[in-house]
Amino acid sequence: MIMRELIDQLKDLKLAIFDLDGVIYRGIELIPNTDKIVQELKDLSIKVIYNSNNSTVTRHMYVERLNRFNIPSEFSDFYTSASITAAEITKIKENANIYIIGDVGIREELKDLGHSIVTNEKQYDQVDFVIAGLDIKFNYNKLRVAQKCIIQGHAEFFATNPDTTIPMPDGLWPGAGVMVNAIQTCTGKAPVKIFGKPEPFGIKLSLKDFDIQPNQACIFGDRLNTDIVAGNRAKIITVAVLTGVTTREMIEDLKNRSLKNDEKDILPDIVINSLDEIFK
Repeated sequence: MIMRELIDQLKDLKLAIFDLDGVIYRGIELIPNTDKIVQELKDLSIKVIYNSNNSTVTRHMYVERLNRFNIPSEFSDFYTSASITAAEITKIKENANIYIIGDVGIREELKDLGHSIVTNEKQYDQVDFVIAGLDIKFNYNKLRVAQKCIIQGHAEFFATNPDTTIPMPDGLWPGAGVMVNAIQTCTGKAPVKIFGKPEPFGIKLSLKDFDIQPNQACIFGDRLNTDIVAGNRAKIITVAVLTGVTTREMIEDLKNRSLKNDEKDILPDIVINSLDEIFK
């Protein structure tokens, strides 16, 4: 039985959206029992999908990763900041020249949609967009070239997501927001648009794809300022899971503050210690 606190709000649930890092796994380690929880939801005929801000991984790689964790999945189950960014950029301009601060995930998503990835600094004036995501090989030279494309060229600046940290087994590591903020600092320009959470692009796309009403969908996330804000902006049920970066103390502190109306999206509808509590 779904835990008593969740019954009323989740009784009509048809779509369960999970963040990955900090909810399903941390780094290369599965959070205990999450594979069983996902399967139990599927056994209730609830569609399970994943919405991750991690732009370093392709959707095919995510399928392989979850399969190793005994969580069967398909390519279409994933809505990543990389896939969402590629889709939205294509609406702005097809076959664009793009300079990337990022990894294979965003590169492959963009290439699959016909965009060209610029690697030669001499072509800075031909770059249409600079797109920043998580880049574990980020360095001064990459930052310098991005700056050149934006300031000396005509490139517009976009970002996959603003996460400042990512949860790993040994603690928090720097996230994509560090790279995004570095580019903003040295160019004096904020991203024209950020496509991952807290923006609700991916959630709204999944609701449309599966013909689900917002009150029939729920997001399970560990980060208030991305997962929960995105869910609230999309008008779906939001559940904060305390296995990643957020603590109960952080949530209680926010509740005790006088939040403005436009800040209240950061508060979840429900708080659980772990996904285990869904079926207690």
